[in-house]
Amino acid sequence: MIILFSIMLTSCSVFMAAKQPDKKNVDLFKVGTPRSMLLAEFGMPTVSESREGKKYEIYKFVQGYSAGAKAGRAVFHGAADVLTLGLWEVVGTPVEGTFSGDEMAYEVRYDDESRVDQVIALKK
Repeated sequence: MIILFSIMLTSCSVFMAAKQPDKKNVDLFKVGTPRSMLLAEFGMPTVSESREGKKYEIYKFVQGYSAGAKAGRAVFHGAADVLTLGLWEVVGTPVEGTFSGDEMAYEVRYDDESRVDQVIALKK
């Protein structure tokens, strides 16, 4: 019964660590970056409008973690689960729940060639 219970509990924190948001390349928010590169990395902007003949867009996203960091945390949680027969989940799951990434937002203005000519960090 204990083994069955520990197997059922095991891997919640492992799964949560592996499914955290991916790390985005915020270095693309610089003057000269083509709009197509921003779209490829961050998807469609949440706001897109024209002001004074210029195109403005706002990108909102959750900055996550590198693949190595996520894998390392998942391996740690898995090993801790095995060593403690699943008791680690009492600690590991709430701890992993606090790692959900940081919300970020940038306003971007483009020139006539759809290249970034101004960036304002709205939320870092």
